[in-house]
Amino acid sequence: MTAPTEFRDGAAVANLDVAWIHGSPAPKYNTDPDIQVHAYDEHTYVLRQNMTVSWEAPFMFLLFGHDRAVLLDTGATAEPEYFPLRATVDSVIDGWQAAHRHAGDYGLLVLHTHSHSDHTAADGQFAGRPHTQVVGGKRDQAWPFFGFTAGQEAVVELDLGGRVIDCLDTPGHHEAAVTYYDRYTQILFTGDTVYPGRLYVFDWPAFVRTIDRLVDWCEGHPVSHVLGCHIEMTTTPGQDYPVGWTYQPDEPPLQLTAGHLRQIQDTLREHGLESGRYVLPEMIVYPC
Repeated sequence: MTAPTEFRDGAAVANLDVAWIHGSPAPKYNTDPDIQVHAYDEHTYVLRQNMTVSWEAPFMFLLFGHDRAVLLDTGATAEPEYFPLRATVDSVIDGWQAAHRHAGDYGLLVLHTHSHSDHTAADGQFAGRPHTQVVGGKRDQAWPFFGFTAGQEAVVELDLGGRVIDCLDTPGHHEAAVTYYDRYTQILFTGDTVYPGRLYVFDWPAFVRTIDRLVDWCEGHPVSHVLGCHIEMTTTPGQDYPVGWTYQPDEPPLQLTAGHLRQIQDTLREHGLESGRYVLPEMIVYPC
């Protein structure tokens, strides 16, 4: 085995100039893979589900530490014959171990940004996988794992073996929503709380508090990218694709910035923090 990788904070800040698979006008003839795998760097992978498999087309994230990897979310489709997530993840892990001469047992932790089905559907594919822990995305499963307590904003450190992920409870879109900050890449993974699309808010006061908290977090920590789990906007400011669309040829980038979080905060404050539908250039806030 080689010496452990030194996961220095901020050592892997890179760009995300990626042409994501974005569906097809004729799904029957789509030749894109069921899952697109993009290596952000040698220890960080971004996966996107093909729109022709599920119109939700969620993004998932696989982060490697020296002792174990963490997979954030498992996509929108359960059946491996249509959505081979475990086979894909196993292949990436095998390649990573080989490249880093990391022989022997290697752990996998499966966590979630929240428990909506388009983020948890393939959990069952990891049942019985050796050296694997799957933590359910529902509040009574996820929050005890992290040690979160209702009404108390906490930050929990998750150590993958030299690579530390900060975990924050951030309800609003979902009661069990969790945001992850990777110190190594300085990426803030915001799930469905913030992404270039329709921000469905089920608990308005909690969402307001979460946005304030994320803005504060960015003011105290360097953030390279804000990565959510979907792209639903077009490249025309303020215009989204129709719900259920399976072909999005003019998508904006997945990555947002800390400035977009402040933009949401400013918009909410301009409207007296009142619940409402607010159209911003890269996202639309939707009260539910």
